[in-house]
Amino acid sequence: MTALLLALWPLFALIVAGYFLRLRAFPSAEFWPGAERINYFILFPALLFSSLATAPLDNPALPRLAGAVMLGLGLAWIGLLIAKRLRGWSAGRFGAITQGVLRFNTYLGLAAVGSLFGKEGLALAALMLALMVPTVNVMSVWALTAERGVSVRGLLLPIAKNPLILACVAGALVNLSGLGLPGGTDRLLSLLAAASLPLGLLCVGAALKPQELGGEIPALGWNSAVRLLAVPLLAYGVAMVLG
Repeated sequence: MTALLLALWPLFALIVAGYFLRLRAFPSAEFWPGAERINYFILFPALLFSSLATAPLDNPALPRLAGAVMLGLGLAWIGLLIAKRLRGWSAGRFGAITQGVLRFNTYLGLAAVGSLFGKEGLALAALMLALMVPTVNVMSVWALTAERGVSVRGLLLPIAKNPLILACVAGALVNLSGLGLPGGTDRLLSLLAAASLPLGLLCVGAALKPQELGGEIPALGWNSAVRLLAVPLLAYGVAMVLG
C-alpha cells in the first residue's frame, strides 16, 4: 500500500496543481486549451508511437491480456444495454452514461502504469490502449446516435482521424517491420514523450470545474460509483478467470 501511495500521489499532485493554476489564470486563461491541443496532437501521440514501436510484441502474456481487456469492455457494454432497457434512458442520457462508465483518462492511466510498472508496463498499456480507444469510441458514438441511425462511416471516421489511434497503428507497423527508429529519432520521441504525461495531468486538473455540476451531483455520484467500483470489480473478475 505504501509503494502504491508513493507511486500515485505525485500524479494527483499535478492534477491539483493544474486546477489551482487555472483558478489563478496562470500563465493565462488561453494557455490551457492550447496546451491540451499540443499534447493531444503531438506529445501524447509521440509517447504512444515510441512505446509501441519498441514494445515486446512477442510477450506471451499479450493474448490473455488483450482478451481480458476486450471481454471486460464487452461485459460492461452488455450491462449498460440492459440498464438502458430497464431504465428507459434516452439516447442522450445513455450516451452520457456510456462515456462516463467506459471512457477513461488516458493521461492518468498511462502515468499510473508508468509510475508503478516502468517502461515495460507502459509499453503493454500502450498496446491495450490501441485496442480500447477505438472500441470505446465506437460504443460511445453508437450510444449517442443509435436512435436516429448511424452509418458505418459515421462510426469509423472518428477512429480514422484520431491522432492517438493513428500513432498506435504507426508504432505497431514500425515494430512489426523490424526497421526500428533510425538516426536519433528515438531520442527525439523520448523528449516529446517525457513532456506528455506531466502536461496532460496538469491539463486534467485545469479542466476540472466542480462549480458547474449544479443539479447533476446525484447522477454523477451514481456514475462514479459504477466507474470506480463496479467496473474495477468486473475487470478483476475477468482477470482472475483468464489467469
